[in-house]
Amino acid sequence: MWRRYLLSGTVLWLAAAAPASAFMAYVSNEKGNTVSVIDTDSWTVTKTIKVGQRPRGIEFSRDGKFVMVAVGDDDTIQVIDAKKQEVVDTLPSGPDPELFAQDAAGKVMYVANENDNTVTVIDLEKRARIGDVQVGVEPEGMTISPDGKILINTSETTNMAHFIDTSTRQIVANVLVDARPRFAEFKHDGSELWISSEIGGTVSIIDPVKHVVTGKVTFSIPGLRSEAIQPVGIGMTKDDKTAFVALGPANRVAVVDAVSHKVTKYLLVGQRVWHMAFTPDEKYLLVTNGVSNDVSVIDVAAQKVIKTIQVGELPWGVTIAQP
Repeated sequence: MWRRYLLSGTVLWLAAAAPASAFMAYVSNEKGNTVSVIDTDSWTVTKTIKVGQRPRGIEFSRDGKFVMVAVGDDDTIQVIDAKKQEVVDTLPSGPDPELFAQDAAGKVMYVANENDNTVTVIDLEKRARIGDVQVGVEPEGMTISPDGKILINTSETTNMAHFIDTSTRQIVANVLVDARPRFAEFKHDGSELWISSEIGGTVSIIDPVKHVVTGKVTFSIPGLRSEAIQPVGIGMTKDDKTAFVALGPANRVAVVDAVSHKVTKYLLVGQRVWHMAFTPDEKYLLVTNGVSNDVSVIDVAAQKVIKTIQVGELPWGVTIAQP
């Protein structure tokens, strides 16, 4: 669109500023067997994509062209074309895939298979399963160190964080954490590894070089029993100064000073908050609320919930990329 402007008797034609492209968020609905697509300009669901049974872990491919979702009861990873917004392919995994991580180049994927206590290694270019790593019982949390050398897997029943060398695919260290570790997140500078323990009610801070727990984030909410506070998803700002922790049936997201490891605020969200994702500009944080079937939108700078979006049944994971 062009607009006409008059300046000192001269007519100027200038291109009108086009609105910025919205970020698109994809939410896996575990019980609905769907993925909801959210336009972050209008904060509305623009499409619902039918996928396999029990979708949970969900991530964009590194090039932003595809969305990959672990469909646990189908024992596979389904691939959604982000442009077509439909399932176009599948990737092999072990039984009951839950969370997964990709290397920085987007060439290799590591999948936690809950039912056979393994991490499956997938070549994304060949769409082929190229190996497995035996880990603890009920593997779930997955992340890769910023330098790409170490893969972290957490095992819910063994209560460990497993350090796996990505070149040899061998476990090089095991660190005991509190009960039922669900999620793993490195600081962007690689100085700390954070592990949420759902039943333990804590987040363990691990020195990734020494392989020891150096501290813990604890939570206390007036009026709530401690057993209702169950940490799961973690989001870390790019400057490594602030972390957000989803507290499950406490229906809160804790805001944590990532330097002092102290909680500074609790944000009331929907029921049974699970996982989260920042918009690429880090202005907003979207969190999934499993029981209330919605997504809460948090203004990151203001540390305030500004919007609730209804999605499918039992929303679990969320991933965001720019179109």
